[in-house]
Amino acid sequence: MGNCVSVSISPDQSMKKVCQWLDIKIGYVHNLGKNLRALETTMEELKAKRDDLLRRVIREEDRGLQRLSEFQVWLTRVETFENMVNDLFCVRDAQLQRLCLFGFCSKSLILSYRYGKSVCLTLREVVKLKSRVFELIVEQAQISEVEERQLQSTIVGHKEILENTWNHLMEDGVGIMGLYGMGGVGKTTLLTQLNNKFNNLRCGFDFVIWVVVSKELQVEKIQSEIAQKVGLGGDEWKQKEKNQKADFIYNFLRKKRFMLFLDDIWEKVDLVDIGIPFPSTQNRCKVAFTTRSKAICAHMGVEEPMEVKCLSENDAFDLFQKKVGQITLRSDPGIPELARKVAKKITIQEWCHSIDVLNSYAMEFSGMKDKVLPLLKYSYDNLNGEDVKSCLLYCALFPEDDKIPKEKLINLWICEGIIDGSEGIERAENKGYEIIGSLVRASLLMEVKWYGTHNICMHDVVREMALWIASGLGTQKETFIVRASVGLDEMPKVENWKVVRRMSLIKNKIHHLSSSLECLELTTLLLQKANLAYISSEFFKSMPRLAVLDLSYNGNLFELPDGISQLVSLQYLNLSYTSIRHLPRSMQKLKNLIHLDLEETDNLSNIDGILSSLHSLKILNLSRAGFSLDCNILEELQTLEHLEVLTIEIDLSPGLAQFLNSHSLTCATRSLTVRGMHLESSGISLPVTMENLREFNIAWCSISEIKMGTICMESKTVTPLHNPRTTCFSSLSKVIILDCKCLKELTLLMFAPNLRILNVQSANQLEDIVNKEKVGQGEKSGIVPFQRLEFLTLGDLPKLKNIYWRPLPFPYLKRIDVIICPNLKRLPLDSQSGQHGKDGIIIRYTVKEWLESMEWEDEATKTRFLRLCLHLQGTPSPDQQQSSSVPTKPDWIETQAQN
Repeated sequence: MGNCVSVSISPDQSMKKVCQWLDIKIGYVHNLGKNLRALETTMEELKAKRDDLLRRVIREEDRGLQRLSEFQVWLTRVETFENMVNDLFCVRDAQLQRLCLFGFCSKSLILSYRYGKSVCLTLREVVKLKSRVFELIVEQAQISEVEERQLQSTIVGHKEILENTWNHLMEDGVGIMGLYGMGGVGKTTLLTQLNNKFNNLRCGFDFVIWVVVSKELQVEKIQSEIAQKVGLGGDEWKQKEKNQKADFIYNFLRKKRFMLFLDDIWEKVDLVDIGIPFPSTQNRCKVAFTTRSKAICAHMGVEEPMEVKCLSENDAFDLFQKKVGQITLRSDPGIPELARKVAKKITIQEWCHSIDVLNSYAMEFSGMKDKVLPLLKYSYDNLNGEDVKSCLLYCALFPEDDKIPKEKLINLWICEGIIDGSEGIERAENKGYEIIGSLVRASLLMEVKWYGTHNICMHDVVREMALWIASGLGTQKETFIVRASVGLDEMPKVENWKVVRRMSLIKNKIHHLSSSLECLELTTLLLQKANLAYISSEFFKSMPRLAVLDLSYNGNLFELPDGISQLVSLQYLNLSYTSIRHLPRSMQKLKNLIHLDLEETDNLSNIDGILSSLHSLKILNLSRAGFSLDCNILEELQTLEHLEVLTIEIDLSPGLAQFLNSHSLTCATRSLTVRGMHLESSGISLPVTMENLREFNIAWCSISEIKMGTICMESKTVTPLHNPRTTCFSSLSKVIILDCKCLKELTLLMFAPNLRILNVQSANQLEDIVNKEKVGQGEKSGIVPFQRLEFLTLGDLPKLKNIYWRPLPFPYLKRIDVIICPNLKRLPLDSQSGQHGKDGIIIRYTVKEWLESMEWEDEATKTRFLRLCLHLQGTPSPDQQQSSSVPTKPDWIETQAQN
């Protein structure tokens, strides 16, 4: 028979295997009663073991030790199986009653078989959990990292006071230190410098915590920030009342040594209400805060408050020179003398009478308490263009110290008409980013990164100045109404609603909007996080010019009134994170609507017939909406001729096929999420025309491959593109792959030149990130992958062996997280990879043995990167992670590592 191999199996062996198989299957039913009794006994023993170990762990944690992550995983699994056992026992009696013929048969054999199998398999797992032996369950706790805060690029005159405040704070007898001074004098900068010093000098503190308090004191907000920063957040925390949260924080911190920074307090902050143990010489804890009032220092129990004063004349002139620049100062012989005069003025009278350029402001600033407003007004007046000025004033609509997402802010500017969007959304967005840049360079806005998002923030003094200017220098206060975060439970009292142009009631407790208001000039109404539950149809009756309406983050809002159709000028409607069940048919009349945001409207069941009527729609966000995108809705989307920006999530295979075959929809898509599909045979072919795609997420899918494809316009189908030679997906910056079976490689990513964040987790068949054989012509064309990559997260990938087959330069890579990847023995690094110095690549890992088995390119590579490896206790917590738009099951997967 040549090379053929013959294998023979005797009939006796075959019959024996069949009998064994039948015995197992029949045993699920016949042994049901016995297995249930064994499961009950074993589960009780497991719970007793769990309780004994948990009491021991809690005792050790009170002594400052930290539980091991493997023990926490075991506890979680015990809880999971405890719930499964409870579910099985709930139907135990009914299942036993189905048995007949002494347990050898059942009145419903299939149901009894399935139940018996579940009982047997669960018993097997419970026995395994019970038999688990722990040599150690706690270890010495790691000291938490200090959150370094951004500082202005130019700091002058703080060296001496920084040294004095640091020395005072470190004195043994000082528990609370207060810094006071007028607005804008540099208190927050000084406190920030103190915070950042703890990066290098921990001085024995377990936790260094920073909280911004602001004008409206919100105890629960402070509690939540503290809990997040010491690792107490999560579902258990969210369910607690305010007083329970205080006890929770207190019992955690009472045996820890902490340094708490409270920035910008306007009234006494009761540490007991928050749960902060009072600082003393015994516990050696400390609290430092900033305020504008010396009296507040006394109320806080500070005996020797430290005043932060204005800069000296020389320091002021030094700062002035650095801000203005030598080219400007030398452009005219008279400027240096005038500049020195400007720099040294510290009172309103001196500014107004000594400097001609500020003469016109003498009356404007009369009665103003803050002495820096003239300089700020001068900066405002020198902004280039009325549109830039309007954009700055618009920022004051948001609450004090709010982190405002840049993209959202720009969309508001476009829909309000401050920025012209008629020549395309992307062009208008670029203009918006240019304006933000100019305001940041003018020191009127600050850039802030928050969980991977790009935001701006307004200094409270600048905000006060903006509110003052927007209200006609205080003479027309009702044109620009801002009552954000002030605890309102009803609409504010306004004498003349007819003159109101913009109104912000963000973060309040206004449950009902019922009466009709005659707001003939109103163009913007911001009601996000206002705790709204009901809006009457009459409310929108007299708002003919309203262009921007934000109702987002009102979780108790289930219905939108039919009266919304009366907003004939509406261009921006944000319903994200509400509980809206349906969109009223009257919305079809909103013919001018440009921007519709339905993100996270998980109660929204259907929008059939609505979208096709919104002919002006340019921006549409359907991410994580409650309805599935079927073929009918996708056909409606294809009728939107002006659609430029689409954020979409698809969970139906026919819908995915129709979407990928649509040139107009794929070209408009910025964010695509695919979830819950079986695509083992076909995989996904992303059209290379998706040049606007910025974020691609795929979760909980069985998928064989992710490929590039081209749309055939005649057949309207996507065909795979083999051996690509050039990069595509030039806008793609974030990719998240979560819980995808059958996926073996992600070679497609080699052709995304601007990928910034890559997060791949729970793909149990994944072997390569970039597969050498699949690259084809790409490598020959000189493509070097991951040139822009900043964050790489690899988690629970048991078969992953390679990221790339040779070292890569990674010029922007900041961090690699490796979480349970036992077969990944080599990283594509050499001694020249990444940036050198303090901005080098950090490698974080969870399994100590993984680092020990690492294979380095050479000794120089090992020497360089071994010192940059950081062992994480367990999995990265949410506060260590970067924002993700994919809803996920485990809390720690929900977001990726924070910048």
